[in-house]
Amino acid sequence: MKVVVVESSRVMARGVAGLLAQRGHETAIFTDSREALAFVRADENVDAVLTGLETTPLDGFETCWALRLIANAGRPLYVIAMSSLAHTRSLSEVLDAGADDFISKPLVAEELHARLRAAERMTRLQRALWHQAQRDLLSGLLNRRAFFARMAGWNEDPGNYGSIGLILADLDHFKRLNDCHGHDCGDEAIRRVGSLCDEYARAHGGAAARFGGEEFILALPGCDAGASEPIAESLRRSVAAISFVAGTGATITLSGSFGVTASRPGEAVETAIKRADDALYEAKNCGRNQVCVKAAGASGIAARHQMMGA
Repeated sequence: MKVVVVESSRVMARGVAGLLAQRGHETAIFTDSREALAFVRADENVDAVLTGLETTPLDGFETCWALRLIANAGRPLYVIAMSSLAHTRSLSEVLDAGADDFISKPLVAEELHARLRAAERMTRLQRALWHQAQRDLLSGLLNRRAFFARMAGWNEDPGNYGSIGLILADLDHFKRLNDCHGHDCGDEAIRRVGSLCDEYARAHGGAAARFGGEEFILALPGCDAGASEPIAESLRRSVAAISFVAGTGATITLSGSFGVTASRPGEAVETAIKRADDALYEAKNCGRNQVCVKAAGASGIAARHQMMGA
């Protein structure tokens, strides 16, 4: 398992990491709870977090709550709280704060390993269930419902540090592709573009979803509309570079149109997506295969037209 250890005492953190290494667990240790949360958000391979209740700048209870928000947004994550302060707050308060389990310090190696075995069983089951419930079967991306849940988690997270860039993408002339070359060809186009969207979203600490049919959406935490535009332009070029042979023997190339905006803190997600959709509509109207941007509060839409040979 990949385990994050959050502990204000570096000596204690290294001791816990040493116990974990004995059983082959991969560990990352942090004395700063905000840095630990940022690491967990960015690395979806983290399976469990061991957090002391005396951490700073967020205490253990706040850290547990933030970790629970991450887990509720679609991340199988097992949280074990650690404390030597047996009478400060009750076990029920720790669990109510978002922890899945509690262990007293100093840690007993066999007890720790037993609790991590339980964590491994639970996260394996959670991962399978989350995948079935939240993933689009064809593209492998988040489905629409899971995307909104992920956005809600980011908006509620106290560690969120600003706007969330949104890129709405639509494949051009997709119906023609299906009609002329069959649905197997259309499915292959969805898979390939979905893979690209996932790659771009992960590279910027975000998430991608299949929003419906041939439409995709990327959410990029910490990006405004201006920062999201070059990402969308790079993605447009990557989509235009796709080439594969259909069952009919024809060589297939693709293009996409993109609408870009950013969701402001406190703004309804639906409002921001409507703005991205307006920009996408403009990209379609202006000839497709291009990026259009509509920033929050802007009176118009800025279009970035495809250059010949791009």
